[in-house]
Amino acid sequence: MALPNERAPLAEQVEQLLATEGPLPIVAAGDPVLRRPTERFDGQLDPALLSRFVEALRVTMRAAPGVGLAAPQVGVGLRIAVIEDPAPVPEAVRLVRGRVPQPFRVLVNPSYEPVGGDRAAFFEGCLSVPGYQAVVARPAEVRLTGEDEHGHAVDEVFTGWPARIVQHETDHLDGVLYLDRAELRSLSSNQAMAELWAQPSPGEAARALGFELPD
Repeated sequence: MALPNERAPLAEQVEQLLATEGPLPIVAAGDPVLRRPTERFDGQLDPALLSRFVEALRVTMRAAPGVGLAAPQVGVGLRIAVIEDPAPVPEAVRLVRGRVPQPFRVLVNPSYEPVGGDRAAFFEGCLSVPGYQAVVARPAEVRLTGEDEHGHAVDEVFTGWPARIVQHETDHLDGVLYLDRAELRSLSSNQAMAELWAQPSPGEAARALGFELPD
């Protein structure tokens, strides 16, 4: 399925995408749509079309599978993202990374700011950068503001892995990929990750690959 015509109005772009059922194609790094700040959502999609688009994002995220997906990742430059994390991880990973289940959420016009000065560094991946992961140091706690798909205000503090997810997806809406924030010496293929760096913390990877972690 072709990506939408970027010169068409946003509603037409979304209608083009939704013309075929099933998961949407995910845009890979190198496509300019991933590097442009998105347009703030202000009713460009009527409620019915917005609902269909959100459902398509959910289907695509789950099929990938991933824990978040932003509109630019399917070629649409709107400030909308979805997140969901069932967190099927061992207890040791949950404790070290603060990875707890997150219900399906729609983020409309989100922005975030750090809460406090603590930072956490873990391997991170992206559906638009398939096959690789790298360590990214991010604020351990953030305040997210914006709206949900019904226009209700969102003002919430996220910690642990959920904080990482909302930062990653909001960054997409600003034209930022996780690689822009990564320790590039940590860049590892998924195979290397499975064979070498499956520990809850990236400490061993930092020592072996020669990069520093935040204090």
